[in-house]
Amino acid sequence: MSTNEAELATPEPRAGTRTMRFGEGRISGYLSALFGVSSLLGMLCFIFPEWLTTPDLRESLYTFEFARNLLWFGIVFAFTMGIVSFILSPQKKLSATGIGSAFIAVLLGAFNVQERVVADSPVSFGLDWFVISLVFSMAIFIPLEKAFARHPLAVMRPGWRTDLTYFFVSHLLIQFFLLFTNIVQTDWLAWAHSASVTLFAQSLPIWMQFLACVFIADLFQSVTHRWYHSNPWFWKFHSIHHSSKNMDWLAGSRTHFFEALATRTAVIVPLYIINFSEPALNAYVVLVGVQAVFVHANVRWDFGFLKYIIVTPQYHHWHHSDDPEYANTNYAVHLPLIDMLMGTFKLPDKMWPDSYGVFGHQPPKGFLSQLTYPFLPKPDTTK
Repeated sequence: MSTNEAELATPEPRAGTRTMRFGEGRISGYLSALFGVSSLLGMLCFIFPEWLTTPDLRESLYTFEFARNLLWFGIVFAFTMGIVSFILSPQKKLSATGIGSAFIAVLLGAFNVQERVVADSPVSFGLDWFVISLVFSMAIFIPLEKAFARHPLAVMRPGWRTDLTYFFVSHLLIQFFLLFTNIVQTDWLAWAHSASVTLFAQSLPIWMQFLACVFIADLFQSVTHRWYHSNPWFWKFHSIHHSSKNMDWLAGSRTHFFEALATRTAVIVPLYIINFSEPALNAYVVLVGVQAVFVHANVRWDFGFLKYIIVTPQYHHWHHSDDPEYANTNYAVHLPLIDMLMGTFKLPDKMWPDSYGVFGHQPPKGFLSQLTYPFLPKPDTTK
């Protein structure tokens, strides 16, 4: 596989590069469907907050007024874009989906929602987190990727449905991830807690605690990540994340459930055991949420010397390259310093990968097939 100088070569067109043009009604149709369905899901969160919203996020991430205003905006926008699409496009499915979903949300009482006390529930799903993350991620990253694309790539590129399913499931089960990490650090590793360590950590300035969170979390993540690549059984799980041949903001969501659980536990539990202050932990959670999406994004920005200080899309794209030379490099997700310490740092100054994916045996396509893939015997490729 060859590589190109980023500023000298024009990237080759990739599979799934058919673009949507203004005036066809497709862009407005997709926007209507997105905001209509999101509004309906958001309305369900207002009706069943005990079961469909995450307590930690509901109490700290957003207010009732913010969620209600977002719901109202989504409904109005879905209707508006749906009407535009209905007029411009001969295909009415998208506009019908958007308008129909928004109309159902209105019938369910979207413009008459009232704040109320939410009772405790033993189990809840993060549907609220999914809706908010999806809307804002698309609003931020799709325009960025269209304006600064490294590779020409359609929004609905091959595999987008699979990756959106992973995005949905990982957000829906966020409460389960939090519950599991809490059990690990409070029950299984209770012996590791130290009052003196916590006292020292919380005595540091918040900015210093935040930097410590980033370094410690990335260190544990990188060691775990390297293990995924070196252990054949765990590689079957992790190879699913590497199976995407198109890199964009959504590609990072393609992570097997058990890998996501293992990685989040390895990263979060040490921070909880040290017990940094809540503002520092919250700042780290925001950082990892943004950077985990950003490093996979299809943007061609050259960060200059900063790419040796923080992990950038170029840095992480090389980790996803199907070039065997880069198979065991760039495990960090925040700090290249971690890879420098582990001897796994490798970053060409101005070059980007030409292609991505897994070399050798390919994982299957589709969410359900990938979910069961690690538990099945490896097929005999010698026949």
